[in-house]
Formats: sequence, C-alpha cells, structure tokens
Amino acid sequence: MLSIGPYQFKHNLVLAPMAGVTDAVYRKICRQYGASYTLSEMVASQKHLWDSKKSSTRHVDQNDPEPRAVQLLGTNAQELADAALWQQQNGAQIIDLNLGCPAKKVCSVAAGSALMGSPAMVADIFDAVIGAVDIPVTVKMRTGSDIDNRNALQIAQLAEAKGLQAVTIHGRTREDKFKGQAEYKTIRKVKQNIGIPVIANGDINTPEQAKFVLEYTSADGIMIGRATQGYPWLFNEINHYLDTNEHLPPPTLETFFQTMIEHTSGLHQLYGEMLGVRIARKHIGWYSQHLPEGTTLRRKFNQLTDPNEQLQLINRYFSDLI
Repeated sequence: MLSIGPYQFKHNLVLAPMAGVTDAVYRKICRQYGASYTLSEMVASQKHLWDSKKSSTRHVDQNDPEPRAVQLLGTNAQELADAALWQQQNGAQIIDLNLGCPAKKVCSVAAGSALMGSPAMVADIFDAVIGAVDIPVTVKMRTGSDIDNRNALQIAQLAEAKGLQAVTIHGRTREDKFKGQAEYKTIRKVKQNIGIPVIANGDINTPEQAKFVLEYTSADGIMIGRATQGYPWLFNEINHYLDTNEHLPPPTLETFFQTMIEHTSGLHQLYGEMLGVRIARKHIGWYSQHLPEGTTLRRKFNQLTDPNEQLQLINRYFSDLI
C-alpha cells in the first residue's frame, strides 16, 4: 500500500501532474474513477508569475480531496522554499519538486530534468524546501540527463538523506523526452537501494503493463499520465485487474456521456466562457478517439465558440448513438 508521510492511499495509483491538463476538474474526475492520489499542474517558483490567469488556476484547490499536493518548478533554492511555504500556508499538504520536465523552455533555464545534471544545486534545493515547511516533500525525476548519465539513484539517495518522503521516477532520460520506450531497470535499482516509497512512471497504459511494472520494479505505486487523457476509467480498470486478474468491461456510452458533460461544464466554470471553451476542445478530442464517429464529433466541436453549444453538441451526439 502506498503511503506518503502520514497519508495512506486506498490504491497505489497516482495521476501524473501534466501542465495544461490536470487542473481541478480533471483531478476530480480521475479521483472518481480510481486514482487515489493526484497532484496539481506544476507551478513556477517565481511569485511574480502567480497572478497570471494561467497560474491562478494551478494553486491549491481547497475543494480537492486530501492530501492536496502542489508541484513546484524552479532552480533557485530560496525561491522554491518561499513558494513551498506560501503553498503550505494556503492549504497544500504535500509539496512535490519537479526534476522531471524535459520541455525545452524549462530545461533552457536549467529547471526540471536539467537540474539532474547539478546534484549540488539539487541538494541545496532539498535542504531549503525541507527547512521551510513541515509537510511532506517529494520529488519527481527522470533516470538522468542522457543514457550515459543515469544518476537517478544518486538523486534518490540524496532525497532520502535530506528527508524527502517519496520519489517518482519516469523511466526516460531528459534527452529522451517522450520518445522510445520507457525503461524500468533504473527504477528497480533505485527501489532496491532506498527506503522511502518509490513511484514508477512511464508508458503505463494497460492493466497488464501496470501489473508488470509493479512486479518488475517492486515500486510502491505507479503514476499514470498521458494514457488517462480522454480515458480516466483506466484507473478503475487497473485497480480491478490488480485485485482480481480480470478485466472490467469498458465504460458504457452513458458513462462517456455523463463524464464528458461533467468535464466540459466544469472547464467552463473553472476558466470562464472564452478560455473554458478553448480548453474543452483538446479534452473532447481525446475522448472522441475512443468513440464511434469520433473524428466528426471532434471536428464539429472545435468549430464552436459558445459553451452552451458545446454541451448541446455532446447531448445530440449521444442521443443519436444511444
């Protein structure tokens, strides 16, 4: 069973923080469908960026089920410590540090997975953040900078020594970005050599793969990201398979309908009409990949600019099908 600090989770499945995706609406839906633990999208440590419309939706949401976890991104130890304290004071219950993002605009300022090339900087960051808050601190990382510099074990041992409560490892290097296959050998090696919980991440998109990764790495939990886009039911399907070795039937059209209505209207409420309509397009695009005539639905949906018309189209689409 996965636990982080004082928090114990019913299942060992975690929703990965994905920028522009895992907002409060998405997190709520994934919790409903079997994710025991969710993290917010990454927030930059620089406070002057927090007032932007984009960042304002990424802070702690008091409506999130506990524990409320916020992921911070940055390179300056004091800035990260200040940001962590502010998040704690505003309701965060776990702080996760991002050493995993491979995006060029992040790595170009030596943040995200680029930090793995500077263990001394990482040590300073761990010290500063642990010293600033009295809630659990965790870290998400990659296996290293490139295949010749896989130092996830070194960083994970540093995390444990500094007092962090868990590490999540994506089975790719920074250089890999999201190309090729994730490898789990490094994750297994880390798990064998540290005592704090290890969460495995990367290419987990079926119940069978989830079971394999858990057994191969002996990880305490698994984190799933891209495979849940348009298919949040994956969490329930994995939980059921791990418990019974049997497959759940796929979600019904009625389940798709209810979830897509909840998701779309939730986005309209969270972001306001104009931005909510735009953001809903990518999510309905993902759902439509699993539906009959999904391409037609997506094309029509992308042409709409009114929130009520978006909801009406979903209603019409499913009433025709059902």
